[in-house]
Amino acid sequence: MPEILVVSGKGGTGKTSVTAALAHLAGQAVICDLDVDAPDLHLLLAPKPWQENDFYSGNLAVVNPDLCTACGECVERCRYGAVSLAGEAARVAPSSCEGCGVCVHFCPAGAIDFPQRYCGRWFLSDTRYGPMAHAQLFPGQENSGRLVALLRAEARKLAEEKGHGIILSDGPPGIGCPVISSLSGASLAVAVTEPTLSGRHDLTRLAELCAHFKTPLAVIINKADINQGEAQELVEYCESRGYPLLARLPYDTAFTKAMIAGKAVTEMGDSEIADGLQQAWNKINQLAAVKKAA
Repeated sequence: MPEILVVSGKGGTGKTSVTAALAHLAGQAVICDLDVDAPDLHLLLAPKPWQENDFYSGNLAVVNPDLCTACGECVERCRYGAVSLAGEAARVAPSSCEGCGVCVHFCPAGAIDFPQRYCGRWFLSDTRYGPMAHAQLFPGQENSGRLVALLRAEARKLAEEKGHGIILSDGPPGIGCPVISSLSGASLAVAVTEPTLSGRHDLTRLAELCAHFKTPLAVIINKADINQGEAQELVEYCESRGYPLLARLPYDTAFTKAMIAGKAVTEMGDSEIADGLQQAWNKINQLAAVKKAA
């Protein structure tokens, strides 16, 4: 089934607002928020969880003070400065521990436990647009790529169980590990960019990543009228690389008004923005159908 991923080379381009609008236009898609480090799609879709789960990933060294002899072996072995001697026992700073297990292996007294790290929560919910898989990592936690993979798997299960024909995901910003986990195997990446020099630079980096994973890329230019010259540069870049240009959306406070109302911008009535997004969704459906047929 088609899996559409909305991405951006940086934060702040309007990616989540566009995703919410596409979810509204899609009708009944399975929705997935893969920005697990800083999710905000729930602010617009108001999901009602019907399943909540803890997410554990990696390990954390924990010293048992009753067994510790304060020999200092763990302090000497730790290359991250996470272990220190505090009185008669060693202490591990959770924010510095990388979970490598060296201290556990070399502790002569066997005084260091190595439990799994509790990193966050993930949810399956209902929204007015369809079922939704989403999550929240706790501050400072890692392994977001693994959590992204888990959410994508759950979204596919939901689509099969409920008979939905498409998965629509709000991807993480940037080009790091969570984006890679989101992108590999997707049917189509929809990049939301803006007409600035940094926006063009970030789009080129994202395009290179999509090319590496052989993921088709299409582009939406948001706030296209704030810098006509840079917007034209983006258009020419897309034409030269064969990336379909789905829409050139003007700067419009309708996005902000929709966010304040907790709605997608396409729910707020007819506007140039809504028309542009409807045209973009029609093109996305055509591109996804071509990918599926291939």
